[in-house]
Amino acid sequence: MEESVTMTMAFIGTVLALPVLTFCLTLWLWPATFIQAYNWFMRYKLGLVVRYSYSGNYRFCYFSRGTPGGATPSLLLLHGFSASKDMWLPFAKYIPSEQHMLSVDMPGHEGTSRTGPEDYSIQGQVARIHQFVKSVGLDKRPFHLVGTSMGGNVAGVYAATYPADLSGVTLICPSGLVYPTESEFITHLKELEKNPEGSSIPLIPSCLQELEDMFRLCCHKPIKMPRQVLRGLLDNRIRHNHFYRELFMELVAEKSRHSLQENLHLITSPLQVLWGKQDQVLDMSGASAVQAVVPHSQLFLLDNCGHTIALERPRQAARLVMDFLSAQEVDNKDVKKKVS
Repeated sequence: MEESVTMTMAFIGTVLALPVLTFCLTLWLWPATFIQAYNWFMRYKLGLVVRYSYSGNYRFCYFSRGTPGGATPSLLLLHGFSASKDMWLPFAKYIPSEQHMLSVDMPGHEGTSRTGPEDYSIQGQVARIHQFVKSVGLDKRPFHLVGTSMGGNVAGVYAATYPADLSGVTLICPSGLVYPTESEFITHLKELEKNPEGSSIPLIPSCLQELEDMFRLCCHKPIKMPRQVLRGLLDNRIRHNHFYRELFMELVAEKSRHSLQENLHLITSPLQVLWGKQDQVLDMSGASAVQAVVPHSQLFLLDNCGHTIALERPRQAARLVMDFLSAQEVDNKDVKKKVS
């Protein structure tokens, strides 16, 4: 009897140990696969479904949750340079489950088609995002657009180009402005112009040390990660570095460098701006540049926060965006009452 119990307990122990062993082996031997599996698990946990849509031969990859037509406008999220739709996962955790939400891989990133430089300028990306909006039927009623960094630049120019599509727009530390105070990163970009081939780009790491340096640049407080997790993140990025460099050079070229600044006066949708006070990539003085042109914009400066607001302050950012959405809905109802 005792022998039978011992064997049973040993079997149970083995079964319980297998997932842990598999987890450790995957992290150690295939860290990039581990990162992908983690993102899959988080999407599953949050009820986010990965989908594809097409505009001709061009493919968009995105995740979504909920259905349109609810109490608040649909929410479309645009990520930053060299990121993916999954950068919004921490933010999505704090968005109400009934809120219709989509996050799309930007042109050339992750599962969205990679074509050529014509799609990598800000205007090129705006045109592609407009194709995406039509391909998923998001243009049937006004939606709220949120973009961060490069995605904020695209979101602002989209708002200026297609105002009828939007109920409102949130720009999170967007690029494409003339910043009253230049960050060290912007100064580095000016040096890059003089020697584009020989200079390294801090946002395109090619080794673990450069990846850690990038996190220190983008985040106010250091993010502590196991070395194998960092290795997985680097492995998932490094094979795309040629594309990232091509994209980056297109973004800092003359036609895209100040594209948001040049289009601010055309934004008529309700506008919200979020910025980290300790942003080392794009100085928070950019917020004043926005308000100087769009004085009725709603501005929030976040304490103890760097450039990656969706990662560093996901709960606060989600609350601010949802409060802004709710205010739009109240305003819309008031307008309807006056009309009737």
